[in-house]
Amino acid sequence: MFGKARRARRALESARVLDDVVESQLALVARLPEPSRQRAAEHLAEMVLLAQAYRHYAQGWITRRALERRARDAAAKMALMRRPSPIHVHLTEPD
Repeated sequence: MFGKARRARRALESARVLDDVVESQLALVARLPEPSRQRAAEHLAEMVLLAQAYRHYAQGWITRRALERRARDAAAKMALMRRPSPIHVHLTEPD
């Protein structure tokens, strides 16, 4: 019983930390140029979803395995978002 309570408490603390990070970054994201703002907002959205997964785990709605899978998926998505996007250059012949 104590193990479950401790796991739930730790999961809720992890969710709170993620929520705090998201909240602290919102004002900064709003000041970014549009392309950067979109990427940053997507990162924050992944963090919000991960915090939600931690809360679901704390409630016993998902298993530890499901939480770990969601965490891996979020990390993989954020890693893809960090990859530099290709530079789109429109080449035309001089007139």
